[in-house]
Amino acid sequence: MKVDFKAIEEKWQKRWLEERVFEPDRNAKPKEKKFYITVAFPYLSGHLHVGHARTYTIPDVIARFKRMQGYNVLFPMAWHITGAPIVGIAERIKNRDPKTIHIYRDVYKVPEDILWKFEDPKEIVKYFMKAAKETFIRAGFSVDWTREFHTTSLFPPFSKFVEWQFWTLKDMGLVVKGAHRVRWDPVVGTPLGDHDIMEGEDVQILEYVIIKFILEENGEKIYLPAATLRPETVYGVTNMWLNPNATYVKAKVRRGDREETWIISKEAAYKLSFQDREIEVIEEFKGEKLIGKYVKNPVTGDEVIILPAEFVDPDNATGVVMSVPAHAPFDHIALEDLKKETELLLKFDIDPRVLEDITYISLIELEGYGEFPAVEEAEKLGVKSQRDKEKLEEATKNIYKAEYHKGIFKIEPYKGKPVQEVKELIAKELQEKGIAEIMYEFAEKPVISRFGNQAVIKIIHDQWFIDYGNPEWKGKAREALANMTIYPE
Repeated sequence: MKVDFKAIEEKWQKRWLEERVFEPDRNAKPKEKKFYITVAFPYLSGHLHVGHARTYTIPDVIARFKRMQGYNVLFPMAWHITGAPIVGIAERIKNRDPKTIHIYRDVYKVPEDILWKFEDPKEIVKYFMKAAKETFIRAGFSVDWTREFHTTSLFPPFSKFVEWQFWTLKDMGLVVKGAHRVRWDPVVGTPLGDHDIMEGEDVQILEYVIIKFILEENGEKIYLPAATLRPETVYGVTNMWLNPNATYVKAKVRRGDREETWIISKEAAYKLSFQDREIEVIEEFKGEKLIGKYVKNPVTGDEVIILPAEFVDPDNATGVVMSVPAHAPFDHIALEDLKKETELLLKFDIDPRVLEDITYISLIELEGYGEFPAVEEAEKLGVKSQRDKEKLEEATKNIYKAEYHKGIFKIEPYKGKPVQEVKELIAKELQEKGIAEIMYEFAEKPVISRFGNQAVIKIIHDQWFIDYGNPEWKGKAREALANMTIYPE
């Protein structure tokens, strides 16, 4: 006999709803057995998927089991609609983004007449809330729908609940004001949380030290801020790298009461304008204009030449790179490659003998290596040229890690100290002297917001934050967790 399971499902789902079997007994006596279960509610930027099925099956099984044990069970459900993702979808549909339209029309099967209403984010919410509730009911989840709600000001009771939470935390001294770096959508003008990112959600924010090398031009002092993650290696700089084909700018850079003239990539000027600096571009030019000129190392006083390097990414930090070939495999190989490009050197009026005369400077003593660890590591991995990018990246990773954890610095006044200690000391000292500053940059590109815009890093002042690091609060949280039952364990 053929069994119509769908009909059986529908029969019982209808009866459960009519008889309100999943609503707890509101007249239960205080001492009766009660059980409350909750689970993170779903975000409604689209239809529910198989991951949701797993997530909500677990609490449903537990809720049903507890009812069978005689408990008065409360299992409510709600919908998460705050944040940029839903608003971003509305913006992209408004702008007729083909990828977004394909997803919602062809994958999610939203009818055409409803799809164009999605220009209003409230319509997206309305459509997917209805669809999600229908899905929960069809799945048979034993939810108490009398307590259904959603986030945002579209449901004032929940908004007031969140406000109450924040005021309570503030009264307890657990909400504090300060400055903080955030991912930022420069077009929409909003900070970006993890779920507000469409591409590059887990990309790390790096803290670059930008060391201000000095270019004297017609009696004017101009700074070329070289970005580095290894400020301690400034003692070993043999030359600078600029991309001859990239666009650089000469700009007035104001920070507080200080004003300086910098040369940085055009991209860097834009990004730095979000990081506590006022940028006024005076001139725009190709990097080739500076190739062959000399700049002064502000720490050692050495004069070093600016050399051409197409590997310099103008969209990474400042677009100005200091070369430390004794301890950076990329710099060593780039110099070796450039020595063979006589025509390129002559194009920039650089005497090829200048490169032959570059002397590597050994800064770090590292067990298992000689004076120039970068050179040895490149040779060990068989790196022949800059085209061996994977091998070069491996060599760089190996050397940086080994030197940071095991290296001993060889240069006074830090001689004999571990590199990881020296790095912090030098970074601090250079900033105190005004020789260096901090710039924040993404470890990888691109980072795209849900609005479809390239994100930047912005420093926000006078911003309220929850003080999650408070040790007393952490202690209470651990104590509370110890008394909770988590499913699954």
